[in-house]
Amino acid sequence: MLPAFGQIMSGDTTSMITYAILGLSLLAMIWFMTNRGRANLAKARAEAEPKIAGEDQMSGGAINPEQFDEPDEDALEEMAALLGEEE
Repeated sequence: MLPAFGQIMSGDTTSMITYAILGLSLLAMIWFMTNRGRANLAKARAEAEPKIAGEDQMSGGAINPEQFDEPDEDALEEMAALLGEEE
């Protein structure tokens, strides 16, 4: 005897739904990985570009800029030696 029509369709329907979900999951993973890869490549290219003067932001500065207001004796002696005023 042949199995009832409902019994055949229930097994096929379940497997078709499972394959559809797996296929959609695969497509979603491929899409996500492709977009993430493109974003990473764009970021790496932007970081590897040559720097153009004036466009980059430089942080920092002297911690204590007042220390340069008055030169110390060693600095004065070095400047005198460079200028030839060693007297």
